[in-house]
Amino acid sequence: MEIKRGLGFWTLIIFAVLLNLMMLIGQTGSLFDYDFTVSIGLQESVEEVTGVGVAWAKGFAFGDTIFYIPLFIVGIIGLFKRKQWGIYSMFSALAITVYWPIVSLYAIFIGKNAFVLTPDKYVTYSIILPLIAIYGLWGMWYLYKNQDNVIR
Repeated sequence: MEIKRGLGFWTLIIFAVLLNLMMLIGQTGSLFDYDFTVSIGLQESVEEVTGVGVAWAKGFAFGDTIFYIPLFIVGIIGLFKRKQWGIYSMFSALAITVYWPIVSLYAIFIGKNAFVLTPDKYVTYSIILPLIAIYGLWGMWYLYKNQDNVIR
């Protein structure tokens, strides 16, 4: 008997899809046209973070493109198919979802004199990045607590 998927499941999936779209556009997109991703606010300009910052951003974008995004996609597909591997993949992607906002927040905090970000970016990042990390933590907790229901 299949168990009906509730609000928690759909919250997990919808945010995963939205985060993936943001990653595909902002991260993968920056590998092909960095200036475009800067123009839509998904990357910082060389004036804000210097050439070294852009190199690090592109390095993370490459890693996200070949590892993080596929993990998320496999997790979403696996959860829809009610497969155990979907739980493992999604849990792994969510762990990264906790990690990267914390790293970014700390880098912004300790590099505040090295970056030339506008004040509104500091405010926006201070709100959005913790929310993304909280989603990752909540998602891991949800999968742990509901693993039997997610795949039945």
